[in-house]
Amino acid sequence: MSKFCANCGQEVPEGTNYCTKCGASLNTEQTNTNNGSTVIINNYNNNSNLKLPNRNIALAVIFSILTCGIYGIYWFICLTDEANAVSGETGPSGGVSFLLTLITCGIYGIYWAYKMGQKLHTAGEKHNKPIGDNSILYLILSIFGLGIVNYCLMQNDLNRFSE
Repeated sequence: MSKFCANCGQEVPEGTNYCTKCGASLNTEQTNTNNGSTVIINNYNNNSNLKLPNRNIALAVIFSILTCGIYGIYWFICLTDEANAVSGETGPSGGVSFLLTLITCGIYGIYWAYKMGQKLHTAGEKHNKPIGDNSILYLILSIFGLGIVNYCLMQNDLNRFSE
């Protein structure tokens, strides 16, 4: 019997606690479908023990530089998906956010940075983690082209959920 993440639709192995594609928690209610597969219904608001992978920020920066930004794209997508998961807010996935940033020549990326600050603050309040509202800081850093600094600060906040 197959299991699928209700957040992104990715097939996940039995016994997995998090989706391997989007990082959404799978420790929630399950429903069986007509074809014998199981769909995991996520309920982020009631999941008080949500944990995310703890990424080493220095290595992420080094990998981003060594791969000429390709790892940075992956990091951007993971940051977005993980922030959506911990905040419980629906919003564009990491892939859609990256695509919108490309299409708008970076303008959506500035908005994205601002919204990420709000999402991380909301997530901190929901899960009793000390995360301030850094949305204005992220906005200013993004305007001045310091997106990698934003990624580091956001990852630092997200790493608090892996504790």
